[in-house]
Amino acid sequence: METSRIAESLSGIERKTLAVLDTGAWLSPEEIAAKAGIPVDSARRAVQWLREKGLIELDEKKTENLHLSAMGKTSLRNGLPERLFVEALQALGGSASLEQLKKKSSLNSPELNVAMGIAKKNAWVSVRKEGEEIALEFTGLEKDLLEGKYALEAALKKIESKQKIAPEENAALQEAMKRGLAEKAVETGRRARLNASGEKALQAAGKVAERAYDIHAPVPRAFAGKKQPYMQFLNQVKRKLVALGFQEMPERLITQEFYNFDVLFQPQNHPARSWTDTYQLLQPRLGKLPDKKIVAKIKAAHENGGGTGSRGWGYAWSERIASRLMPNAHGTTADARQMVQGVTVPGKYFVVNRCYRPDIPDATHLVEFNQLDGFIVDKEINFRHLLGILAQVAVEFGGAEEVKFTPDYYPFTEPSVQLSAKHPLLGWIELAGAGVFRPEITQALGIKARAIAWGVGIDRLAAFRLGISDIRYLFAKDLNWLREAKSQAVD
Repeated sequence: METSRIAESLSGIERKTLAVLDTGAWLSPEEIAAKAGIPVDSARRAVQWLREKGLIELDEKKTENLHLSAMGKTSLRNGLPERLFVEALQALGGSASLEQLKKKSSLNSPELNVAMGIAKKNAWVSVRKEGEEIALEFTGLEKDLLEGKYALEAALKKIESKQKIAPEENAALQEAMKRGLAEKAVETGRRARLNASGEKALQAAGKVAERAYDIHAPVPRAFAGKKQPYMQFLNQVKRKLVALGFQEMPERLITQEFYNFDVLFQPQNHPARSWTDTYQLLQPRLGKLPDKKIVAKIKAAHENGGGTGSRGWGYAWSERIASRLMPNAHGTTADARQMVQGVTVPGKYFVVNRCYRPDIPDATHLVEFNQLDGFIVDKEINFRHLLGILAQVAVEFGGAEEVKFTPDYYPFTEPSVQLSAKHPLLGWIELAGAGVFRPEITQALGIKARAIAWGVGIDRLAAFRLGISDIRYLFAKDLNWLREAKSQAVD
């Protein structure tokens, strides 16, 4: 690069650095900063830039220096454990039990053990056993420490103030290193000096009024911070539902089988409750059940229908099985818990919950996934309303263009329906299961109204909205996708 063009490209701190280096002497960044009236960090940057432009010579020397560790600084400031130990014993009159000393010194057990070991090693204290207690007493040799003549403390103070350690202090230095109070570090000292090219550039810089900028030069692309696309989608869905009058239910990762199955009228011998279809906690195994009256109603519903007009499942219901803890197998556990706690009529509820099921991960299945569950309680609501809501969810939230319904079966709803939508690459995929809660659920809990409910695979719904063909991508660490994915606002 020509000297004139180099001069035009010099920044303000580079020009000031060249000016103070004009004497031809070797200067450190600290000396440059003081002479040029700029911060030390600016001087270091200017030296590096000038070196890259070939305008200065740089002399580097590596030296090994001692400095205090973080623990060493704290110990010097607050007192070494052995000092606090001796001072506490002095405050107790020079003789005390180990328990008394521990309370007086405020040292924790490891610090107390270290301090007592050092005190015994230096013969500052004598130790004897009196009954069940350990008694400590000064020997008179502790005076050096109390009078500020402790070699280790003196060495630490010299290290802190960058003073030279005398040969007779080597033992104290080695102890400081061994205890992690001091450590060695390699430091690089730099000195800069102007070269012939720098002198020419400095002369040329005096003829250039301002630094020249190339506004057409390429610059690195800046990536602004933004929310993860899937999390943004979930938050938009939640805000939309709240705006529509739904009340959000609390999320839970762990629940009792009582809420995951029993309240939902799923029998305890149902194959979906086996280890092949659900997970269970090893520790703790059991959780607390709600009020005994609620438990009794669920037990009756399972065994004989509980006065709901049903014959129940006709088996001996087990409270222990219902108490077993498990990760959510589906989001409907939140529905069950909400109905046990009580609902308003009419009322609308939803939750986006984390669920876990043994499965083989693929483009539409995960072992750990999210589910959007909700239900509406109303005396006038019916199955046709449910179909309309499901279609609206698929179209408005997922952006699906084609949807279809097929009959399905769930132990807790009757009638039941499956919602599917057509993905441009994967074809028809299941988005939701839904239905009308059975009277064995609502009537057993004292709810005198019909309730329609649904569980939407919101991971799959997000795949529609975000234009991806594999739901595993929602949780990917692909920076390109995270940066390029555009916001897909929920209508």
